[in-house]
Amino acid sequence: MSRRTSRPRAATPRITPAAPCPCGLPATYGDCCGRFHSGTAAAPTCEALMRSRYAAFVVQDAAYLLRTWHPETRPPAVDFDPALRWTGLEILDTAEGSAFHTTGTVTFRAHYTDDGRPDSLHEKSRFTRHEGAWVYATAVFVD
Repeated sequence: MSRRTSRPRAATPRITPAAPCPCGLPATYGDCCGRFHSGTAAAPTCEALMRSRYAAFVVQDAAYLLRTWHPETRPPAVDFDPALRWTGLEILDTAEGSAFHTTGTVTFRAHYTDDGRPDSLHEKSRFTRHEGAWVYATAVFVD
C-alpha cells in the first residue's frame, strides 16, 4: 500500500471504537481490528491480520503496521499519502494461514481514491509466523 511522501500530511482519520470496522466485517472497529491495533488481542489468522493491516492504513496506525511486518522486509517507517483515502477491502482468496499453519497467503483488492479519483490495489500477500505471531512478509502485485 502507498508510502508516498510528496504531499503535506493530513490529519489522521478519526474512527471511534463504535464505528463500523473499515475491514468490511460486520463488527465495530473496537470489537474487530481495533483490539488488534491496541494490542489487547493478536490476529488469529493471516486473513485477520490482512484485514487489520488494511484497517491500520485507513486509521493511519504506522506503529501497528511496523509491528506486524516481518523484520527482514520491514521498512524503517511508514508514510501515509494525505491525498489517498482507503474506501473498501475485498478478500478474493486465502490459502492456509489458520491457527494450524505457519505460512499463508491472502489475495485481495483494496479500493481507494487518490485526489478523489477511484482506483484499486490488487495484491497477493504472503504471511508467516514470527515469534508465534502472524506477520506480513512480502507481496506480489497482481495488476
